[in-house]
Amino acid sequence: MKAILFDEHGDLGVLRHGEIDTPEPGLGEVRVAVEACSLNYHDVFTRRGMPGIKTPLPMIPGCDAAGTIDSLGPGVTGWEQGARVLVDPVVWTAEGKIQMIGDTQWGGYAEYVVVSADQLIALPDNVSTAAASCLPVAYGTAHRMMFTRGGVKEGETVFVLGASGGVGTCCVLLAKMVGAKVVAAAGSAEKCAALEALGADLTVDYSQTDIARFTKEQTGSLFSGGGWDVVVNFTGGDTWPQTLKMVKMGGRLLTCGATAGFDPATDIRFIWTAEMDIRGSNGWKREDLDALVAMVADGRLTPVIDREMPLHEGVEAMRLLEDREFFGKIVITP
Repeated sequence: MKAILFDEHGDLGVLRHGEIDTPEPGLGEVRVAVEACSLNYHDVFTRRGMPGIKTPLPMIPGCDAAGTIDSLGPGVTGWEQGARVLVDPVVWTAEGKIQMIGDTQWGGYAEYVVVSADQLIALPDNVSTAAASCLPVAYGTAHRMMFTRGGVKEGETVFVLGASGGVGTCCVLLAKMVGAKVVAAAGSAEKCAALEALGADLTVDYSQTDIARFTKEQTGSLFSGGGWDVVVNFTGGDTWPQTLKMVKMGGRLLTCGATAGFDPATDIRFIWTAEMDIRGSNGWKREDLDALVAMVADGRLTPVIDREMPLHEGVEAMRLLEDREFFGKIVITP
């Protein structure tokens, strides 16, 4: 089969489009003909190599795959060839270990991917495989952070930092869905304009404006009721100290990642002074994905897709991701 793969960890240059043996499904497994696989920064981290995670080589990246069942392995029941499915990237082994496609197992930047039948989610006819492929890593993480952990509700003000990517655009959509007022921050005027078109009530270009100062100018000081009810920061790094200053008295700071650094300075005085809650959220669970599929099916949610690209352009798709030349999600369509 054709795939995007790498034989060693490194920069973008280790990726290649080539041929590799088509995997066969084993006991309890199915082979899925991949129709769509969306990109995530997790794919970049896997290619570079992550401490503590052993990635077998060669590796095919791609965590978010959707398509049709091509072949059933021994012992699989309840599924048929041709069924339209979304793959939950994560499965727990009998030994209690996590396995993840595109990370510890071959992923979806390929014509086929083999997964456990337990990872399959049936797709309604009115949910496209491209839309479905956006859901697990980015949208599943956003759903859990915003609702399961964050409790975002109608009437609240929600500030989303890094709002133009997969997680960020989903946070904007979910907050607007429940009737919150959304303030979206992105790194260019063009992305801010796109966020306004998506429904954000207010935007700010963080490459030009200090977001903590912006917050005070828009809302006032902490003791006069200033700040946002909810601040979403999955960037970390230098932005973390800023967002600690932006949470309203009794508000919440939500995080699900640290793409710009995991050990920033933390001024604890802001935490106790604002009596804020800092809530972490780690990935997604099956109920988050089930809820998202239902939202797409009934029209409440439309994933934001920047572009769809053929498999042979997969390396260029990864470059666009790393250089942040996209809005929403990039989808590879084998």
